[in-house]
Amino acid sequence: MRFEGYEVGPFYDEMFLSSGRPRPGAELLVQKIAALAQGELSRRQQAAEQALLNLGITFNVYGDNQGGERIFPFDMVPRIVGAEEWASIEKGLKQRIHALNLFIDDVYHEQRIIKDGVIPEEIIRSAKSFRPQCMGLNPPRGIWNHITGTDLVRDGDGRMYVLEDNLRCPSGVSYVLENRELMKRTFPQVFDDSKVRPVNEYPSNLLKTLQNLAPDGVENPVVAVLSPGIYNSAYFEHTYLAQQLGVELVEGTDLVAADGRIWMRTTKGFERVDVIYRRIDDDFLDPKAFRADSTLGCAGLMDAYLHGRVALANAPGTGVADDKVVYAYVPRMIKYYLGEEMLLPNVPTYLCWEPEQRQHVLANLDKLVVKAANESGGYGMLVGPHADQAARDEFAERIKANPRNYIAQPTLSLSRVPVIVGEHFEGRHVDLRPFILYGKEIYVLPGGLTRVALKKGSLVVNSSQGGGSKDTWVLASNHGT
Repeated sequence: MRFEGYEVGPFYDEMFLSSGRPRPGAELLVQKIAALAQGELSRRQQAAEQALLNLGITFNVYGDNQGGERIFPFDMVPRIVGAEEWASIEKGLKQRIHALNLFIDDVYHEQRIIKDGVIPEEIIRSAKSFRPQCMGLNPPRGIWNHITGTDLVRDGDGRMYVLEDNLRCPSGVSYVLENRELMKRTFPQVFDDSKVRPVNEYPSNLLKTLQNLAPDGVENPVVAVLSPGIYNSAYFEHTYLAQQLGVELVEGTDLVAADGRIWMRTTKGFERVDVIYRRIDDDFLDPKAFRADSTLGCAGLMDAYLHGRVALANAPGTGVADDKVVYAYVPRMIKYYLGEEMLLPNVPTYLCWEPEQRQHVLANLDKLVVKAANESGGYGMLVGPHADQAARDEFAERIKANPRNYIAQPTLSLSRVPVIVGEHFEGRHVDLRPFILYGKEIYVLPGGLTRVALKKGSLVVNSSQGGGSKDTWVLASNHGT
């Protein structure tokens, strides 16, 4: 299976230069694939898919009437990122995460950024994930966003841009770890020769990040992963991470608040819990503090948290920085809090709540991507150039009815990578979700989840919308040497 006939253009290709030659660092992999016997790569691809199925690496699709649970599609050809470029990305992500943490802390305390006119107060107050209950809250060590998944895209100019931040319950790191295991078995020699940076340190770093939050005086903190249960789309990941961390996986019904602390039911009776890595939204954490009808959390959890007797990651209220309108102000946050220029730029963004920008958006819906401020997974979104007039008219009415809830961005020429299609390769669009941990220091997982739009021509990479994933190889030195 060779790359003859593979169309590099007209988009930026992650593996090949416009001349058709492999990019530095990709030569070994291209040579290895070209040397495989006819049909061998397809056989390896099928074996990988069977391994995913056997391991139970699946996700659920909400509203799917065909059984719902399916394997997360995986493509064998990895995405390669050079050492020098990764160093730049890592630096930019650390800067961003630092500034976002300062912003969240400020929003729930002095609100200096509002008083100084950098961000309008109504934007913060109207953000769906702004939690008045968190005003004055001081999370352990002053850290709010312990685990972040920041989505990056490369445009036709070859530059990386931040597409959005995911600070509530970012998912996908389990696929990063499992994809890597598959690739090491499939291409062991080329993997070793390429000097790919490891990703298997993530679970131990995550555990250290969580243990760092334990209440003062607790020497051997008990950590638990809180899941909404088996019907959640990321349930595989919850079970996987609990296993990798060596901690208990619990649901709300397993937890009890008593004596000002949180306890979990075990076969040996109740055991105190010191740190909870929660994989449920704020709304469902505690029916006494948030949604009274929630059955997913634990009544009394917030009281124990506020008194410093249990830690939560991520901290409640962190989602205010997930809002796509707030995202547009991150360059100003970095300048305001750090006195620095942004290293990883945002995608240019129009705010529909501002009259002039709204008029521009409404007049150019055929050229823009419109997103709802608090939707995810590719939902609540209009890709203008691919939509018909009826869809654009419907979105125009939505924007007019609730302008605060929408942003618009130019349609990017997302970079592409080769994927296996039958017995040949075709280019498909990708993004990249690195995972960042904020503990004693900020740690960036080398690589992250490369999500690929497996439908030809599609720009939507989400698994619920037909996307899949690839392993991401960050090289330890330039040119894989």
